[in-house]
Parts: sequence; structure tokens; C-alpha cells
Amino acid sequence: MAGKTVLITGGTGGIGKATALGLAARGARVAITGRDADRAARAAEDIRAVASAPVEVLTADLSSQQEVRRLAGDVLQTLDRLDVLVNNVGGFWNSRRTTVDGLEHTFALNHLAPFLLTNLLLERLKEGGPARVVTVSSGAQAMGRMDFADLQGEHSYSGQRAYNQSKLANVLFSYGLAARLAGTRVTANALHPGVVATAFGAEDPGRMQAFLTPLIQRWMKTPEQGARTSIHLASAPELENVTGQYFANSTAKKSSKRSYNQADAELLWQLSSALVGLESDSERSTNLP
Repeated sequence: MAGKTVLITGGTGGIGKATALGLAARGARVAITGRDADRAARAAEDIRAVASAPVEVLTADLSSQQEVRRLAGDVLQTLDRLDVLVNNVGGFWNSRRTTVDGLEHTFALNHLAPFLLTNLLLERLKEGGPARVVTVSSGAQAMGRMDFADLQGEHSYSGQRAYNQSKLANVLFSYGLAARLAGTRVTANALHPGVVATAFGAEDPGRMQAFLTPLIQRWMKTPEQGARTSIHLASAPELENVTGQYFANSTAKKSSKRSYNQADAELLWQLSSALVGLESDSERSTNLP
């Protein structure tokens, strides 16, 4: 990874920090994002201990679209090239809450944030080529269903259902992005990191999660183990031209049947474009001379 620049969202702890450490140790110039400046600075010091290239720190709360846009601007100013974008940030909340934009928090952070950030950074990714977009999904995508009639969980909310839907959205987004990037030398893949022992969901856990986590924690993956697939997708030379795939344990796997529904992928893309204020594909084609 020497000479490569990698941006990792949510890189201040857990799988994200382990991913940053692994790629920095391979020679990459790493940039991490986090909400808390002090925590991000401490994480950067740990990463610099194994890095031969600079480590950049960018702070942003990615549940806010204004913050996502500011982050994209900071990235474009700070990083003169971008070879890999790792969309790692995400979370689980048992109770429904809304963002500053009035959107359901899980959907906004887990899906809309990487959707918007990736689109804002696409030109920088294309400039250097070959480049990669790696999006951290979850095995929960297999239980996900896109409820387009109640996408924000306004009428019926379940923390687990919202999480499952957001992780399915990650895969649908990756497949849709891969199709749109055909011929550009930029690839897009999604992954399941495994069940990893981190602070994931600790802010607002469901009853079952709060009960089970202490019991099964000893059998969970460490963050370093959970980061292996992200690191593999970001760095493996043999994956340079592999795109539109779903990986688990560093191996391409079949994702859920719903994740291959092209009509759902297209509708999700258009709705997401509208929710984040990006021009949709149909608008773009209409505006062409």
C-alpha cells in the first residue's frame, strides 16, 4: 500500500481503527474520521506508531449531512489523491431517534452518510485510478427488507429492523455503485466483518443485545480479526478489478436474495439522492444537452 491514500470513516475505535492500523502498517497514508477530536487524536498517535506515511485526522458527525459535506470538502483540500474509501462508520440504536436533518438516525448514519460522502468524493477517486470503495455492511443484511412505504420508521419502528434495513441498503448501494462505475477503474464492494467485540450498540442496546452480549463476547472476533476483510478488500492486488461483490472472511459470498433486486437498488438510489440533495440519475439525463 506504499504510495496509496486511504480514508476510513469511523476510524477512531473498533473495526475502523484496526483497519487503519493494518493499512498504515502496510505503508498506506491513512486518514481517519471521528466525532470526538480528542479521541481521534489519540487514535492517530497509535496509528502513527506503526505508520511509515502521514496519518491525517478529520472530525465530523456523519449523521449530519452538513457535516458530511464539510468533511468531503476537508478531504478534497487535505488529500491530493484518494485510492481507497472505506465506509466503515455505522451503529445500532434500539430507540427511534432523528438527526439534525429530521431523518431516522440509523438509516441516516449507516446508509445516507456513506451514500453522500462516496458521491461527493467520486471524482477524486476517479482521478488517480485504480481506486476502491469498500463499504462495511453486516450479515444482518440477510434479514433486511427495504420498507419503501416507511423508510424512516415513522409508523412502525424496531431498532433491529432499522439496522437490518440499513445494512441491506449498504449492499444495494455497493451493487448500484459498481454498475454506475463500470469502465472507470473504480471498484465498489461490500463486506460482513463478522460478529466483533466492540462498543457497537452500547449507547442504546436492545434488551436481547444487552442480555446476550456479555454471554457470547468471549466467542466474538477481536477488532483486529473483524478488520481483516476490510483490509483485504482495500489492499489485495488480485482484487484490483473485482467489483460489485459481497465478502465475508475475505472471500466473495452470495448476499441475500433481496440484495440482487435491481428495482429496489434503483429506487433506493433515487430516493437517497433526493434525501441528501444530490441530482438523481433521471434528473441528470434530463439535463443533458
